[in-house]
Amino acid sequence: MNALRPRTIKPRVRIFIGMLVVTLGLLVFILGIAPGVFGLDRSQVTGFVQISVFLVGLAMICLGGYVTLNALWNGRSKTISADIGYRLVATGYVISVASGMADVFGFGSQILPEEIPYFGPLQAVGVMIGQIAIAVGFVLLIPMPEKTQAKRDAAQ
Repeated sequence: MNALRPRTIKPRVRIFIGMLVVTLGLLVFILGIAPGVFGLDRSQVTGFVQISVFLVGLAMICLGGYVTLNALWNGRSKTISADIGYRLVATGYVISVASGMADVFGFGSQILPEEIPYFGPLQAVGVMIGQIAIAVGFVLLIPMPEKTQAKRDAAQ
């Protein structure tokens, strides 16, 4: 009978795994944004590979943050603001990818194959807007303490 029940991972382990993925994602993100920190800077411009690397790092940060904050809920039902937060994190990432890869997708200032993809100031602003949306989404995902939740439920 015990073999039929799915195994659940304890919240502390999920938090640890999520934070590990966030930390690795931050290192990959920094590698993409500033490869000189690791002694790997080979070009004056931010090209396709660097953009791809920092977007993969950002994806790892989003995934790790999702796992970590989901573990903090620990089986409780999520609020509407938490659901909005999940969607805002995903939307922010899509905004960042669309902005970062605008030249590659063909709607940036340097259209392929005539010119090399270039990470310009407008793309940087778009990626920052996406990152702000991700940060707001993560703030909305933070669970309210149970005592405060009980007081709110009693007041209604």
